[in-house]
Amino acid sequence: MTETDARPSVTSDPRGYWAALTGAERGVAAFVAAMLVLLLWGLVSGGLGPTYFMYLVGLVGMYILLSFGLNVQWGYAGLINFSVAAFFGLGAYGTALLTATSSPLTGGMDPILGFFPVPIVGIFVGLGLAAVLAVVIGIPTLRLRADYLAIASLGLAEVVRLVMLNQRDWTNGSAGLRGIPGFFDVWPVIGDLPQTLPELRFQELEVGLPGVWTTRILGFTIGESFWSQTMNVLLVTVFVAVTYLVLRRVHQSPWGRVLRTIRSDEDLAEALGKDTYSLKMQSFVLGSVIMALAGVFYAHLNLFVSPGDLNPINTFYVWIAVILGGSGSNRGAMFGGFVIIAIQEGTRFIGGALPESLPIDMPSFLGFVESTYTTVVDNFASTRLLAVGIIIILVMRYRPEGVLPPQRELIWPSAARTADVSGGVVTGSQVDDSPGPDDEGQRAHDGVEDTVHDADDATDDVESTGGTDAADGNQPDGGTDATDGADANAGDDATRGGDDDE
Repeated sequence: MTETDARPSVTSDPRGYWAALTGAERGVAAFVAAMLVLLLWGLVSGGLGPTYFMYLVGLVGMYILLSFGLNVQWGYAGLINFSVAAFFGLGAYGTALLTATSSPLTGGMDPILGFFPVPIVGIFVGLGLAAVLAVVIGIPTLRLRADYLAIASLGLAEVVRLVMLNQRDWTNGSAGLRGIPGFFDVWPVIGDLPQTLPELRFQELEVGLPGVWTTRILGFTIGESFWSQTMNVLLVTVFVAVTYLVLRRVHQSPWGRVLRTIRSDEDLAEALGKDTYSLKMQSFVLGSVIMALAGVFYAHLNLFVSPGDLNPINTFYVWIAVILGGSGSNRGAMFGGFVIIAIQEGTRFIGGALPESLPIDMPSFLGFVESTYTTVVDNFASTRLLAVGIIIILVMRYRPEGVLPPQRELIWPSAARTADVSGGVVTGSQVDDSPGPDDEGQRAHDGVEDTVHDADDATDDVESTGGTDAADGNQPDGGTDATDGADANAGDDATRGGDDDE
């Protein structure tokens, strides 16, 4: 049984599973667990309403979908797309124009044929608009090299935003579209489910040590809005799960491998007979459709869309999520989407938890410190861009490949089970199952020593054989020639072994 076969599962051997994770995976797991603990504490302490908690989970799912879409384009094929917000907006407006009561085109449609939910049609409309626009912008740009797609997509994002802002007869202009129903509101049976589920009231309790420390927990009500948000979370969970499974399949397929070749060396892919233009178009359209799916979900989550949702800053938030997680990594895209929401929404409330002024008196010549602290606390929500910038700098400096690079996603489990595993490294792949990065150098060094030692043993055997032949007089020069050839081969094998292990 190989090391990959013996990899423990999280259910049967949690401690072994944790020990088998890389250092980066442990850090990510600890970070996510800490954030979930903080959210749960905010929930039970009453500082975070249960409805808003579920809304945040929905936003995380939306950003994960956006990161998936950009990851297909940039992480797989190397396509620089700066119009993420445009395709997101097409999905949101596509479904909103069919379902919103303020829509200038439909005024809100009734269920088709009396029972078929309109939001289902809105999904196909939003995704279709995104696919058509992706083909239109891809035809003149994907045949070109360098950064022409980046320039074209940057202009496209602004064109789409201005159309949504100024075409009142189509999009209701700057007023946006209101009265968007929830995704399940107009369904025949499920639409009435939130109203029929029980309302739960949790009385506020005081816990702690009397006279030493006390705090109040609970004290909230779970009602209809909470159940509606819960259904939204279930919806985005299905979207994320299906998208992840599809991308995981295509990432490991020949299609995904060719895309990675195009990203690394497009000339090489063309020399191998691949239609790089067609493959890049497929990647661009697939990523744009996934972004539009995120927009469809957002419209039914927020129940209101406006041109402000298409601001360029949203595009760069998604880029940060992909870069942070690791270009080409689906797991990294999920982690990046989680971090972006943690920064965006977490910074809204931290300022209120900090003291308004420093707890100690500062000398007069350090008065600027106190004034700076007060300014930061009063405007803490606006410091999210600063936090994002610091994260980018740290990642580029210490982890340029991203927190969760895609190595483990590039090989089929069945291939890993049959591969030659040596010291945790699957030969012929980029999979590294080592417990942490600290062992990599030692394992490479040990591999070189083992290879050189084997080569030396082979040389000794050949030398002894050559010497016997020379003594017998059968081939006077045989021993020398054999020894020289063995020495040369041993040196070559040692060199190759060292290169492979490194």
